[in-house]
Parts: sequence; C-alpha cells; structure tokens
Amino acid sequence: MKQRFDIVVVGAGITGLTLAAKLASGASRDSLRITVLDGAERPRFSPHDEVTLRVSAIASGSADLLDAVGAWQHVAASRLSPYERMRVWDAADTPDSPSALRFDAAEFALPQLGFIVENILLQDALLRELDATDVELRFGSPIRSLRQSGQRYAVELEDGVKRSADLVVGADGSRSFVRSAVGIETRSWPYEQTAFVTHLCPEREHRSTAWQRFLRDGPLGILPLSDGKVSVVWSTKPHIAKRAMAASDRELGSMLTTASDRVLGALSAAGPRGAFPLGAQHAERYVLPGVALIGDAAHAIHPLAGQGANLGLQDAQALAEVLETALGQGLHPGDQPVLRRYERARKGANATMLHFMTGLNRLFATDSRLIGEIRTTGMRMFNRSGPLREHAVKVALGVG
Repeated sequence: MKQRFDIVVVGAGITGLTLAAKLASGASRDSLRITVLDGAERPRFSPHDEVTLRVSAIASGSADLLDAVGAWQHVAASRLSPYERMRVWDAADTPDSPSALRFDAAEFALPQLGFIVENILLQDALLRELDATDVELRFGSPIRSLRQSGQRYAVELEDGVKRSADLVVGADGSRSFVRSAVGIETRSWPYEQTAFVTHLCPEREHRSTAWQRFLRDGPLGILPLSDGKVSVVWSTKPHIAKRAMAASDRELGSMLTTASDRVLGALSAAGPRGAFPLGAQHAERYVLPGVALIGDAAHAIHPLAGQGANLGLQDAQALAEVLETALGQGLHPGDQPVLRRYERARKGANATMLHFMTGLNRLFATDSRLIGEIRTTGMRMFNRSGPLREHAVKVALGVG
C-alpha cells in the first residue's frame, strides 16, 4: 500500500492557500493528506461590495502561478486592475524629469507590468479551487499547541480537535505561531515608519499607472484600482500617520494631494483607512525537521516596491516543487535534507530583496545634498542602462 503523508498548512492567506492548491493539483497529490488551518473565519468576497482596503501588486510571474492552479480565472472574471506603466520620482524632482524612473509594459513586450488585486478576492479564488479537492479547510480554528511527537508533529486546536503532521508549514504571517512554537528566532530591522493606507478618488484618471514618490519621511505609493479610484500606501513618520487617521475627509484629501505632488490632481477621501507599523524581519532559518516557513512567517519587507506578496508566492512555488521532487524519489517530505533544498532556493533571494528595500528606503530618506546628487545621477544612469534595466525589471516582474 502506498504511504500517505500528512501536510498541515497553518495560515489561509494567499501564500498558504497557493501552496495547498499547488500540492493538491500536483503529480503526487494521491500521496498527501492536506489540511489548512486558520484562526479567522473564512473570507467572503462579493463583486457587489466596494473594493476592499487590502490590495496586493501581483507580478505577471505570480499571476502565471495562480493561473497554473486554476485560481486566476476567477480573479480575471471578477475584478482586477492591470497596470501598464510605473513612474518613480524623488520629492525634489518631478515625474517627467530625466532622473524619474519610467517603466512601460510595451517597452518589455508585455501586455502589462502587473495587477492590483484585492487580497480577499485572491483568497476567494484559491478557495474555490480547493473546495473541489480533498484538502481539508478548517477556519475559525486557532491552534492551542504544537509539539513534536517522535518524527511527527502533534497539532491541537482550541476546540480540542487534534491533527498529526509529517510536515507543518508556517504560513501564518509575521507574528507566526508556528515559528515561535518551534523556537526559530528572527532578526528585525525597525523602520521608524508607519504605513497609512486608504482609497482616494483622483481628479484625473489614473491611466493604469502605478506612481511612487519618495518623500523625506518615506515613500508614497499610488496604485490604480478597477473602480477608477486609487489605493494609497503612505510610509511615513508615526505621528503623520496618526494625524492622517484622525483627519477629516477634506483634511486627508489635502494632505495626500500635497504629498503626491498633484500628479493625479486633487485627491478626495473615498474609503476606509488603516495604519500599521513597518519593519523588516527575517527568520534565522526557514526549516527544521518536519517544519517549513513560507511568506511573512519567514520574511517581512518594506512595502515600497510591492514585492511582499510576490515573494511569498515564490516561496510557495519553490516549496511545492521541492516536495513534489522528493515524493517522486520516494523521500519523506519532512526530512531536513529535503526541506533544506527549499531553504537554499529561497533564503538568499529573500534576504537580497529585504536588504535592497531597506537600503533604498534609507537612501531616499537622507537630507544629504551629496547623497541626493548621487541618487539623481544613479536614477538617470539606470534609465539609460539598456539590458541591465530590462533584466532588473523582468526579475521584479517574475518573468526574467
């Protein structure tokens, strides 16, 4: 009789659900019993509701992964906002200057650079696919304890339900219960910034363009939405974010119109608001025997380039591929040598992106005139760098 292995994925966010969907549709699916656990209730999406606050920039490569597991068809049939252009400029400059970074999909022979999609829609699309599989989905099921039991892990839920796992995957975010329970330490880099997020109505059409202006207190990102509004992610000083949260609609519109350099004309408040502290975090290790971390449980980066969701999806793809290969070779999916293949594939790449984002944020936050001149020169050189520029963009889009 063929051996079957129990995989427990903790966390039903985009990353955890993508891993489950990838494994459930893989060649070794008959060798696995997959359970997804999450402490929250099952997310419910309706196209009749307003666009929700939490959105992600999904690179073309990530969309291909979601398409491979069947989820993208549901996203495309509902609502999403492709963006074809990106403009990045310094506060001391203008979006049309020679030193402003300009990216156009047509330049790279692509239909778009990526998509702005609601997180809840991505979850809903993945869950639709998983509903048609044998994957067990348990929502409203926080974990009481996680402990090693021989070569397996014993998982006990708050309601008393128990599960045993050959492999536990922590996909439960930056405050990961799994990571803490198994004793994996992290390194942290506080940014002394808070991300303020909201939706706004622009005076001028967003023209399927993503905008990013680097201010001294932190970057302001403006992302196009399917309903004609824009999503704003303003990484700024905590006291400024606090003032934005408390401002009247008129005051908030004025604050963000000024911060955006009126690139889309006057901005008007048009949705809920949120704020959360920013910092980088990296797990000292991604794996132990019988345990693997993916997504924000393994790494958290600055949102300035919108790469967080894409890195998590790349983790999910890499771990699924490693497990598929191991199962095809008759290996145990929880063995540390197997899981180390995943760690080697992803930890270095994630660390590189994490430190690059941290350095970029600091580079634009300095008031030094000399650094400012070097920064401007560097951006002009990047615009003219030809093959180097194309390679960097395609890597960021997951198509290079």
